[in-house]
Amino acid sequence: MTILASLPALAPVAAAQNDLLSRIFVFDRYGELLQMLQNSIFAGAVLGLIGGFVGIFVMMRDHAFAVHGISEMSFAGAALALLLGYDVVTGSMVGSIASALLIAFLGSKASNSNSVIGALMPFGLGLGILFLSLYQGRSANKFGLLTGQIVSVDADQLHTMIIGAVVIISLLVMVWRPLSFASLDPEVARAKGVPMRFLSLVFMVILGIAVALSVQVVGSLLVLALLITPAAAAMQVTASPVRTLILSVLFAEASIVGGILLALAGSLPISPYVTSISFLIYVVCRVIGGVKRRHSASGRQLTEKAQDL
Repeated sequence: MTILASLPALAPVAAAQNDLLSRIFVFDRYGELLQMLQNSIFAGAVLGLIGGFVGIFVMMRDHAFAVHGISEMSFAGAALALLLGYDVVTGSMVGSIASALLIAFLGSKASNSNSVIGALMPFGLGLGILFLSLYQGRSANKFGLLTGQIVSVDADQLHTMIIGAVVIISLLVMVWRPLSFASLDPEVARAKGVPMRFLSLVFMVILGIAVALSVQVVGSLLVLALLITPAAAAMQVTASPVRTLILSVLFAEASIVGGILLALAGSLPISPYVTSISFLIYVVCRVIGGVKRRHSASGRQLTEKAQDL
């Protein structure tokens, strides 16, 4: 009797839960939406490829903080372009590359890098908020710069992303060996005569372009889920450079394309879906990596005991 009496009181809660689920997952006319937003899906696939390649070097060079700093300046550039009526991608690109060059020149030493990034982050975020406050247009445009939007990619912007991806991957292939050497063992690389300053400058420009292209789809606040988390997850399960690259690209593709496909079925921005998938992949890889390390340690102990006997 008590349970039956409590059911009417639970009805509003159940209705609220159903309403929440209907906002997160709604598959009405899903096929039509897939056809209408093909450019966004292709753009996500391109960004996944970029994130997989660039993320490897971000992790090797410990530049996760730099990604966040560049994304804030990219947000400021995009907000200024939106305010002035120019192309948002162009504004984002200018802000990203400018901040990347500043970090490369002013933060050439590891001790100075974090302080430079820490100064740029609040400055870029403050400028972005100022420009958005002055913007009198649609609020969805403001919100999209922060959390991403999947309906904003047209054919011209998709072509820009493809060209950007070709440029980024081509540059990385050209400097792959020396950049890997400089990232893994900078002291030895410097002693061997590797041009550290030049490689740092090239990579920061590459990172700036990658961040600018990513901001348009996933938003400035959540670029980390695309440029850091997939590579970090891949490094948890393998130490092979080739396997790490392949897994990083696959994880980035699963996060961004999967997030877009889920976002088409709901009314929420794309970023919660992308970050949730990316974090889930990282947690699974972290668990797998921990199990592999424990088994490896146990195997070494058994081998040492057998040798002692």
